[in-house]
Amino acid sequence: MTMSSHISELKKKHEKLSQKIELIQQKPSTDVLEVSSLKKQKLQLKEEIERLSA
Repeated sequence: MTMSSHISELKKKHEKLSQKIELIQQKPSTDVLEVSSLKKQKLQLKEEIERLSA
């Protein structure tokens, strides 16, 4: 796997997490811990993308 394809896959995962977070937050009974966990994963992906892009 090339570096650019790896970064591309990370970006796709990041976007999927964003969509999932949005959907979960639209529910009236949002699980705060689940949202927090997903946001942490999303941040880790973003940091990984930035690190690899530098």
